[in-house]
Amino acid sequence: MEWDRVRHSLLEVIHMKIGFIGAGKVGFSLGKYLSLYGIPVAGYYSRNYESAKSAAAFTHSSAFSDLKALLNVSDTLFLTVPDGEIESLWDDIKELPINNKKICHCSGCLSSSVFHGIEALGAFGYSVHPLYAISSQTESYKELQRAIFTLEGSFFYLSEMKTMFESTGSSVQIISGEKKALYHAAAVCASNQMLALAKVSQNLLLRCGFSDDLAQQALRPLMLGNMEKLCTTSLEDALTGPIERGDIQTVLHHLDFLEEEETMLYLILSKQLLKIARKKNPNRSYKKIELLLLEEMKGRAQ
Repeated sequence: MEWDRVRHSLLEVIHMKIGFIGAGKVGFSLGKYLSLYGIPVAGYYSRNYESAKSAAAFTHSSAFSDLKALLNVSDTLFLTVPDGEIESLWDDIKELPINNKKICHCSGCLSSSVFHGIEALGAFGYSVHPLYAISSQTESYKELQRAIFTLEGSFFYLSEMKTMFESTGSSVQIISGEKKALYHAAAVCASNQMLALAKVSQNLLLRCGFSDDLAQQALRPLMLGNMEKLCTTSLEDALTGPIERGDIQTVLHHLDFLEEEETMLYLILSKQLLKIARKKNPNRSYKKIELLLLEEMKGRAQ
C-alpha cells in the first residue's frame, strides 16, 4: 500500500504542469529550478509582458499576455509576487475557472489561508517557501537544492506537492499555517538581523578609528570563519569567547564602553550564548556570569 501511495505521488508530479504569475527573482529562480529537474513549466504571466517573455526564455517555456490562457494550460499556479499583492491577485484568480487547480504562493510569512474560500471553489491552496535569500534572477536557482523548502496547505495534494520538491533533491518540512509567522521570524533572525549585528560590530570598530572599508575587511574573516564552523559542526562546537569561558572581567570591560542600546543587545545575546555554553560545558559553573548578566539587565531596565 505504501509503494502504491509513493507511485501515485510520483505520477502526480510527472503530470504536474506549473504556471507562474509574476516574473521577478523568485519566479525566475523557482521556474528554472523545477524545469531543470524535469517538472514541466507551462510559462509566465506578468503585468509587464516583457518580463514574462524574459522568464519564459530563461526557463524554455511560454509567455502569456492573458491570465486565463495560462490557467488553462496549468494545473498548478505559483503566485511569485510581493506579499502585499497576493490577496488582491487571488481576488482576480478566484473569478476564473479554477476547479481542481493547486494555487500556491511563496511568501515566508503568509499562510495558505490568504486564499480565503478556495476549497469552496474546488481548488486547493498552498504556501511554498525556500529557506534561502534569492538575490539574483539568473543565478540563485543554482543554490536552491541546498535550501529546505517549507510547505503548508490543503491536505488533498500536500503529499504530491512534497514529493515534487523532494524529487529535485531538496529537503521539505511541512508546517502548520499558524506557525508561518514564527517560522519567518526565525528566518529573519538568521538572515537580515545578522546584518544588523554586523552593523553594530562595524560601528564599534569605527569608534576605534577604523574606516568603513577596513572595518568590513577586518570583520569578514571573523564572521565567515564562525559561520563555516557552525555550518560544519554545531552551535556548541562553534562557540568561543568570554561567555563560554565564564570570563566576567572581560564582559565588565565590554560593558564599560558600550552605549545604552548596544549594552542591552549585548546582554540579551549573551543570555542566549550562556545557554549554548552550558550545553557545551555541562560540568562548568556559569552561576557568577549568569548573576552578572541578570543584575546588569535589571539595572538598565529600572
